[in-house]
Amino acid sequence: MRCLLILLLFVITLPASAGLFDSKPSSELGSPLNNSADFLPVRQAFQLNLIEEKPEQLRLQIIAADGYYLYRHRFQFKVVNENIALGEAQLPEGQKKTDEYFGAVEIYRGVLDIDLPLENPHNLPFTLQVTYQGCADQGLCYPPETESIAIGKLIPSDSNPSSSHGTAASKLSWHALSLFFLAGLGLAFTPCVLPMLPILSGVVLREQSGGIRSLLLALAYVLPMAAVFALLGVLMGIFGAELNLQARLQSPWILVPFSLFFVAFALAMFGLFELRLPHFISTPLDRLAGKTKGGSFTGAALLGALSSLLVSPCVSAPLAGALLYISSSGDALGGGFQLFTLGLGMGMPLIVFATGGNALLPKTGAWMVTVRHIFGVLLLGVAVWMLERILAGPLTLVLWGLLAGGTAVFLGTLEFTSKSTGQKLAQLLGLALLVYAMAAWIGALQGASDPLRPLPRNGVATEERRTWQTVDSPVELEAQLAAASATGQPLLLDWYADWCISCKVIEREVLENPRITPLLARYRLVRFDITESNSAQRTLLDHFGLFGPPALLFFDHSGKESTELRIVGEIDTADFEQHLTTAQPLL
Repeated sequence: MRCLLILLLFVITLPASAGLFDSKPSSELGSPLNNSADFLPVRQAFQLNLIEEKPEQLRLQIIAADGYYLYRHRFQFKVVNENIALGEAQLPEGQKKTDEYFGAVEIYRGVLDIDLPLENPHNLPFTLQVTYQGCADQGLCYPPETESIAIGKLIPSDSNPSSSHGTAASKLSWHALSLFFLAGLGLAFTPCVLPMLPILSGVVLREQSGGIRSLLLALAYVLPMAAVFALLGVLMGIFGAELNLQARLQSPWILVPFSLFFVAFALAMFGLFELRLPHFISTPLDRLAGKTKGGSFTGAALLGALSSLLVSPCVSAPLAGALLYISSSGDALGGGFQLFTLGLGMGMPLIVFATGGNALLPKTGAWMVTVRHIFGVLLLGVAVWMLERILAGPLTLVLWGLLAGGTAVFLGTLEFTSKSTGQKLAQLLGLALLVYAMAAWIGALQGASDPLRPLPRNGVATEERRTWQTVDSPVELEAQLAAASATGQPLLLDWYADWCISCKVIEREVLENPRITPLLARYRLVRFDITESNSAQRTLLDHFGLFGPPALLFFDHSGKESTELRIVGEIDTADFEQHLTTAQPLL
């Protein structure tokens, strides 16, 4: 039960844990906070060129300056000519980036080559519109940028310049591989698998366990089993890459069905139903496995490969969940290694059994059902984490509370009959989860959304956060400035966009911090939403000399901006607190 609590708290904190950001330099007024000059204009940060032109294909090259990157899912290509058709853009695999707010995305750094299939049999001139979006590592996000390229006289194919593809290698994380190994090890101790080890050992070894030959036979069984898992991971990674699921997973039409899949897998782990292969698949495999002779390396290898396809109900649900996760990442190489380590974890008890015998393995018992239920809780946590991207923050907090409260109930927290010492400890742990669940529900009713801080911090009421007035047009902003000037009140303007990660970090970690909210009481708080990035918004952005959000602008009581107080890019709570204190006598 202690493991159940630890894993549940890990699931709760995983989606809500904020990233660690580099500390900012000294915040002397007007020094690094007003760092507009540190950022390049968008066309200098990202340089787009046409490097190859054929009737059947175009090749584009876009170079991101050092310290800048592009989002794969933000690329769009359009032809201004109805007689010409574009095929699907062929982009190389990008660098994986997991964000608390946007989930799994792919980014590109440095040189990126894009092949664009084209149907232009008559060599007609046309205009190609390329839309892209990127950010700077220092915390600035550029609005979506569209460039037009005139395609005219075609370049002979033998005179095309050569270029190299800037594909990004799959980045394997030892942390992720370790988690997959531990997950496989946990699956081996489920009630469907562990009791089968002595039987499986007898089939594979055909002799008493122990000795070098037994170890090699066990490895001959485990390695092919893990290899088949790896093949499944590679295929699902390729499948996910072709569908670009890491970008599509930002859509409710994809997130909701995937979340329901994970809920169904969790219910299977709780024993409501069983997941099995269809009979027309499982029957031939069972027949083939029954004909395979044990005691030989070839037979052990064949049994291992077949057993990976004949997974038990205890294993199939988490395995299917892992396959869905890998398909959403689009990482074929990483998915292969991850499922290979999962297979090694599942086969480790058999290796131990083969080398040391039954004495080294724990006895079967009710604890194995707990292991199975742990996986069910984890799968439910993944479902809530996925829905967190599209649901309102308070509603997501309600779901985390339901997960914690439901776990507490199944731990017997509300049962008051006499219990053993172990059951009482489980009830105590469940009580902690129940307290968290109550805090989450109360916080949700008050408008809170952070699973790590379900209650408003230090009594900060939600009304303080509601004092921000959101506008999205120059006319509305002018009205807010006029209203502030009429009352002699200074105004703080926050430039914000839904696609700006740093904006969300500043909103949650800085502007809603209890140390900051009292210092903002004297300001009229206005948030300019540039998510749509229309022409009027872009013109206003240029008027203030900004490349994109986030930015914080200070206006005095007469409606004039104090440019020396301007903040561009990310800022932490300590620097912003000092900045507000220094700015107070100037406004």
